Amino acid sequence: MSVHLRPAADDDLPGIGDLHYRSRASAYSHLLTPEALTFGSPAALGEWWTERWKWERDNHRLTVAVAGDTLAGFTYLGPGEDPDTGELSAIHADPDFVGKGVGRALMVDALGALIPYGKSAVLWVLEGNAVARSFYEKGGWTPDGVTRVEPVGSEPVLQMRYRIALGRQGGSA
Repeated sequence: MSVHLRPAADDDLPGIGDLHYRSRASAYSHLLTPEALTFGSPAALGEWWTERWKWERDNHRLTVAVAGDTLAGFTYLGPGEDPDTGELSAIHADPDFVGKGVGRALMVDALGALIPYGKSAVLWVLEGNAVARSFYEKGGWTPDGVTRVEPVGSEPVLQMRYRIALGRQGGSA
């Protein structure tokens, strides 16, 4: 399967919302209640991404993975809260493309794109999401001991922060 990565265009944002909605429902189905998983809608997430991108496009990067004419995944990254640190805020693959190299291609691209933001990068992952944690750990990310509780829908969820030194990645995400 051939995947092409490119900067997102404004007309990608509704599709990004739809993909985000489906990716979240698939990845978190064993972790969250049905009410939390169905919070919002694909259209609402498209509107949310449109608004977010409008305000953050000057200092963030939104990349899409396309297979043929199909949106297969996306990443969103920018400056982190800590000095000299970038943050991978989102990486999502369409459920039909999970395990087919889309996530890996997006991660490799994101690691290079994060270098201008600092010496290291962080991301947040749901503590119970063993599949995502394994993916990140294979790519060289490690938990740094920081946690937070953030809502998904109205459900509070424990998240762990992972960190990676930039420019020295190993592993095989």
